[in-house]
Amino acid sequence: MTTTLRRAALTATAAATALVLAACGSDSSTDAESGSGEEGLGTLRVGALQTPAGDMLEFLEPAAAEAGLEIEFVAFTDYNTPNQALADGSIEANLFQNATFMETFNTETGNELVSVGEAYLPSSAFYSESLTDIADLPDGATVAIPNDPTNEGRALWLLSTEGIIEIADGATTPADITSNPRNLEFVEIENATLPQAVPDVDTAFVTITFALPAGLTGDDAILLEPSDSPYFNVLATTPDLAEDERVTALYDLLVSEEMAEYQLETWGGLVVPAGQ
Repeated sequence: MTTTLRRAALTATAAATALVLAACGSDSSTDAESGSGEEGLGTLRVGALQTPAGDMLEFLEPAAAEAGLEIEFVAFTDYNTPNQALADGSIEANLFQNATFMETFNTETGNELVSVGEAYLPSSAFYSESLTDIADLPDGATVAIPNDPTNEGRALWLLSTEGIIEIADGATTPADITSNPRNLEFVEIENATLPQAVPDVDTAFVTITFALPAGLTGDDAILLEPSDSPYFNVLATTPDLAEDERVTALYDLLVSEEMAEYQLETWGGLVVPAGQ
């Protein structure tokens, strides 16, 4: 489903003005100098999941309008389709993934999507109904993790930072675990269903996109991703659009102080602004 954020279109007015000026003998240089027909940067179709990226795009509507940019937010509900939509031209940019996820997509599909820059960290966390600290994981505990390589590797990396397991460089699956002293059993599950798995396992790794709608917050986490995580989400686009004024204008808005304040106030630290 597509939600469109638009200012009133000026095209018809501009065309009418141009005709009047032409009838009066005005030339194109006079029209340019007067600003008649100015339409701003135009429209940019941006794919994202609703939370938190879609919320950010909606928040940016007034600032984008002032910059002459119309953001058309194209909503997705999974991690599998936004990159394909970008690759086939259905959208001009997307905001849902980290650079590692994007590079994996490029490798697997032969595409060449590029990052404009880091925008924010959507903190992920381990949740549990039976434990209050990740250090209390018992021997043989069942751990639910995402089944996509990037977020699966992210979950393993987070456990390794606590000394729960040891992993090889670039780990993306449980096969890359080099030491598992607690004999943890890893269950790979579709990312979107991980919140529902929390009651059935000792702990589950859930990304913010699916944690917040399920009512899970940072306060509920038994291990929260740190703000120095390497998994910041990026604004992605195609090579041809990497320096497009619409794309660069959006990126500037995404890393603005106004956006940082909104992220911190809205999500209480679960969304970490770039550069913080």
